[in-house]
Amino acid sequence: MKPNKCFTAVILFLVILSITTIAQQENKPRQSLKASVSQRIGVDNDITIIYSRPGVKGRKIWGGLVPFGLAPGNKNSNNNPFPWRGGANENTTIEFSKDVTVEGNNLPAGKYGLHFIPGEKKWIIIFSKNNSNWGSFTYDQKDDALRITVTAVKTPFEEWLTYGFDDLNGNSATAFLKWEELKVPFKIATIK
Repeated sequence: MKPNKCFTAVILFLVILSITTIAQQENKPRQSLKASVSQRIGVDNDITIIYSRPGVKGRKIWGGLVPFGLAPGNKNSNNNPFPWRGGANENTTIEFSKDVTVEGNNLPAGKYGLHFIPGEKKWIIIFSKNNSNWGSFTYDQKDDALRITVTAVKTPFEEWLTYGFDDLNGNSATAFLKWEELKVPFKIATIK
């Protein structure tokens, strides 16, 4: 085989090997599976949260895997602190089909990136107009539509990160993030 043909054959082999490897990786389930939860409040206001569900897997979550505040563990490649994405993989999102109030604050209908600044007791929940990032790595405070502060509560152990709704009251519901032994609730209501 001539050197030029040999080189071409090696390159072709490497390209085929790369494509095969990528295809095999894409056919494997992620460790943090994608999930969604929806709730209707009022007559026609649908709320949908889309997220990925990491597991505890014996790790220390709060103040460990997920640092409190904008701690050193929450810095991007530019050394800028950023909040936690409230899940794994892509950005966690929350969508409202109609205008709502969240903890008494107005929030227009739309789809938002959902970010958190965890604290030992108080948490800041951020609704960002930028909902298409991969996680919170490029989060920018100028995109905030709303920030609220809520109190986290102790709850029975939950292996897989979960979002849900409780305290259903026709025109309102309390959305929550629950993981490990912590629950972060925030009340959502229709605008009358």
